[in-house]
Amino acid sequence: MGLQRVNGLLLDLGVSSPQLDEASRGFSFRADAPLDMRMDTSQGETAAQLIARLPREEFTKILRDFGEERLAWKIAGAVERDPPKTTWQLAEICRRVYPRGYQRIDPATRTFQALRMAVNDELGELERALAGIPEGLEKGGVVAIISFHSLEDRMVKHAFVRWEKEGLARMLKRKPIIADETECASNPRARSAKLRVLFWGEAPGRIEKKAWRKAR
Repeated sequence: MGLQRVNGLLLDLGVSSPQLDEASRGFSFRADAPLDMRMDTSQGETAAQLIARLPREEFTKILRDFGEERLAWKIAGAVERDPPKTTWQLAEICRRVYPRGYQRIDPATRTFQALRMAVNDELGELERALAGIPEGLEKGGVVAIISFHSLEDRMVKHAFVRWEKEGLARMLKRKPIIADETECASNPRARSAKLRVLFWGEAPGRIEKKAWRKAR
């Protein structure tokens, strides 16, 4: 866009509700659709193509690292034997691997999350975004980041803590801001959201101080 610096930056990480609700995008197993999962459908390989290409060991690592999936090796083996091409096919593979009643959430949840993150290189995108903040944010500016996964939140937290220790910025709060019971009741997808806010600069200016006191 030709901008050298900005005064404010908001990152809303992960998949969006419209993407989840559009079955043809392949992000959700609530409806059967091609296993795509690309946020930008004009480029990159689909989830089905990624699965077909990766050996069992590499797919296992994706499930463990991005989904914290305990049965990653078994799921990867089942996928390797019968590579899925649709969301329901992949979900059914995950459900067959898990013993009945083994967990409260759908057995496919962590696999879908991990695969989506791998297809879109979500942690790599976040890493590049964080790397651009020191040069792209004006002094006195604000950066707010909403994450939905522990790996994302950990990356954001470490970057914010490091910048504060270096005297470059100041965090609004030590702990992330989360949705209360009322918000979660009206918007269940907010349950896992964590918001972290950072003021850039050694000390907030007059306007930022007012916002700081109000937020605190």
